[in-house]
Amino acid sequence: MAATWDEVTEGMEIPTLKKNCSTQQLVVWAAGSGDFYQIHYDKEFAQNNKLKDIIVHGALKNAFLGQLLHDWVGRNGRIKSFGCSYRAMDYPNEDILCRGIVTKKYEADGQKLVDLEIWTENPQGQKTTPGTATVAFR
Repeated sequence: MAATWDEVTEGMEIPTLKKNCSTQQLVVWAAGSGDFYQIHYDKEFAQNNKLKDIIVHGALKNAFLGQLLHDWVGRNGRIKSFGCSYRAMDYPNEDILCRGIVTKKYEADGQKLVDLEIWTENPQGQKTTPGTATVAFR
């Protein structure tokens, strides 16, 4: 169920979105995005580039964070902006947790706005793709 403006409080965590990429999903993402860099599908190539295995595309993790926000705000608002940084690797067939915390709730220019810290987290609890977002509620 989507959040409402009245329910939102600073410091609240938004519902976690769990993803687990298969190698097939990485191939489909590569086809859709045009990112065919071999570190995303060729294990030997990835390992020859000092990676332990193939890695999940950074832009795919960015898309997961967009889904996290969209699922949370639903039809009660819209995503105004969001972005992230790719700080660590995530691997296929491992859980990637997409999480967020409300950092500010305010009104500006007639809009009901919420700022969030968002991130992806690997199974070891490391924030691999930290970012920020702003959503506008109706």
